Amino acid sequence: MRFGKEIERKIAEAAEIIKGGGVVAFPTETVYGLGANAYDEKAVKKIFELKGRPQDNPLIVHISKKQDIYLVAREVPHNAKILIREFWPGPLTLVLPKNPSIPDVVTAGLDTVAVRMPAHPIALKIIKLSGVPIAAPSANISGKPSATQPEHIKKYFGEKVFIIEGKVKIGIESTVLDMTEDIPKILRPGAITKEMIERKIGKVEVFDYIKDSIPKSPGLKYRHYAPDADLILILNRKKMIEFIAQNKELWELKGRKVAVFFFQKKPVNFEHIPNVHIFISGKNLREFAKNLFKILIEKGEKYDVMIFEGVEEKGIGLGIMNRLKKAAKIIVD
Repeated sequence: MRFGKEIERKIAEAAEIIKGGGVVAFPTETVYGLGANAYDEKAVKKIFELKGRPQDNPLIVHISKKQDIYLVAREVPHNAKILIREFWPGPLTLVLPKNPSIPDVVTAGLDTVAVRMPAHPIALKIIKLSGVPIAAPSANISGKPSATQPEHIKKYFGEKVFIIEGKVKIGIESTVLDMTEDIPKILRPGAITKEMIERKIGKVEVFDYIKDSIPKSPGLKYRHYAPDADLILILNRKKMIEFIAQNKELWELKGRKVAVFFFQKKPVNFEHIPNVHIFISGKNLREFAKNLFKILIEKGEKYDVMIFEGVEEKGIGLGIMNRLKKAAKIIVD
């Protein structure tokens, strides 16, 4: 794909920064990534330092060509090849046996590595011009919502990071699928859904979040996505309306500003309550996913409490609920 002269110049500059051991923020189809040369241990450590990320939380390695997977993984099973053929480039990360060329700092000392080929022309061009696989977690402070716009990166890092601007389409991070077990396991749900994967390779399992598990993938061990506001997730709309009404005096007394997010449509004749503002999280699940981190970051700055209506945990709804549950201070079922 051809870009305008200014974008081409910035992509070239980003590639030179990567080659020189620096860190760059760049758009992918999912969220913004914070990338460095995956072969350069010192460069990768800069990512951890910038994010305040624990060293035992592995990174995803990004490539620009399908055949480059062998630069990152030492073997690729048959079912992984089927998924690569079907979903790459795209928002699917595969956990595979690690190629020894990838430093332990990238994989948190594990003998497995998470790898994907993003479906964003800017990301692909940066990787190609850099000439190396790029290790890139989401561009955010560890534990905070992932950045989906350049303004979010500036909020987190100020002028510390070189940013390539571009549009993000999906809004939540890639699906991560562990291919090293007898039955493949979704470690992090995303836009490539369980149903889509099973149509291609048969049965897969979904990871049951356990805090002290060994994290083969980002997002399995530590609290993630927490906005500045207190987040309350309520799975039932009726209970959500009751919860808001029951607590209105508390919010009025303390002067706390509350943002309430209903899915698809607002309830009919919902009583106005001082300090409580009503929003729609999305008209459909894809829109909700795209809006999610923007809402968490931008509304989290303006409100003291955020209340979300849950959605059915099917399709990309599973990915949305995965993020909301990790971000929530309180969950009401």
